[in-house]
Amino acid sequence: MSQEDCLFCKILDGEIPADIVFESDSAIAFRDINPQAPTHVLVIPRRHIATINDLEAGDRELVGDLYLAAKQIAHMEGMADEGYRAVMNCNAGAGQSVFHIHLHVLGGRGLTWPPG
Repeated sequence: MSQEDCLFCKILDGEIPADIVFESDSAIAFRDINPQAPTHVLVIPRRHIATINDLEAGDRELVGDLYLAAKQIAHMEGMADEGYRAVMNCNAGAGQSVFHIHLHVLGGRGLTWPPG
């Protein structure tokens, strides 16, 4: 999928509306339209990167920013102390359906392990 066809890039460009809950210079976060938990937020980088396999050494800070955003969102959503999950899938076999890296932040209910 090209950047021009990317659903998340269209959200970044304002072409598709989203319930945005967090913004920074490097990332935005919005509520998942098909939530798998009472709180399910997606954190995406502002730069298009298709999968984890496409990350390069220079992306360390960007990926760190995604996790720092997750931490802040967990606090904002009142689930930091109770617990939450932050997970990123890589490729279709692992459940990635939009090929723009994104960190799922899930909470608000008990989360079992392994996830499935």
